[in-house]
Amino acid sequence: MILAIDIGNTNIVLGCMEEGKCIFVERLSTVRTKTELEYAIDIKNVLDIYHIKRSELKGGIISSVVPQITTVVKLAVEKILGGEALVVGAGIKTGLNIRIDNPAQLGSDLVVDSVAAIAEYPAPMLVFDMGTANTVCVIDKNKNYIGGMIYPGIGVSLDSLTANASQLGGIGIEAPGHIIGKNTVECMKSGVIYSSAAAIDGIIDRLVEEMNGDVTVIATGGLAKKIVPFCRRKIILDDNLLLKGLEIIYRKNRK
Repeated sequence: MILAIDIGNTNIVLGCMEEGKCIFVERLSTVRTKTELEYAIDIKNVLDIYHIKRSELKGGIISSVVPQITTVVKLAVEKILGGEALVVGAGIKTGLNIRIDNPAQLGSDLVVDSVAAIAEYPAPMLVFDMGTANTVCVIDKNKNYIGGMIYPGIGVSLDSLTANASQLGGIGIEAPGHIIGKNTVECMKSGVIYSSAAAIDGIIDRLVEEMNGDVTVIATGGLAKKIVPFCRRKIILDDNLLLKGLEIIYRKNRK
């Protein structure tokens, strides 16, 4: 069993993986001021909740888009493991053929998502990861990563809306009972949910045109389950895609 951790801008996703099976997945808040010990305590508490003993963990692997705390979390994980944790980055074998202008610029989360998707689903494919930012990985029929898209996530869009419109207050991200809102809150919820779903459908349509054929579409990330049910295109929802990818990369690099 290995400990897999993905550090995102808003949340840290962690879980234990064993032979492709996700034992559990949980989320912690990403706090840039926490110390190594504080993160170690947080992670240890989650493991204790699921009755995971340190002796059961054979190793750990981390992907991160928050460089300021990558080393802090790595040291925290190593306190728990009593050994070295891998970090996805330079020098790590992924097996992913990246065909973009500067492969070193590709975020580790996109690398991991793509590795997992290629291992589990037929190419060509699009992989949507919905979090603070929404990303799209485009993988061709030969399983090459050929590019993608990045656009504002739902939370960012909603925060911008409420911050810049004085009469609009904060709302939760869930769909109202009908698409036509009957009050301000319903209008905002409908607008956020359905505009996001329509954006995904529209992006898929345009990318399918550019790729000259049908593609497999996978969605993951903390907010995917709130939006995908309202999309008209066929989309596979895979909450654990990134953790699966971390396990695959860990196995490729295990000594």
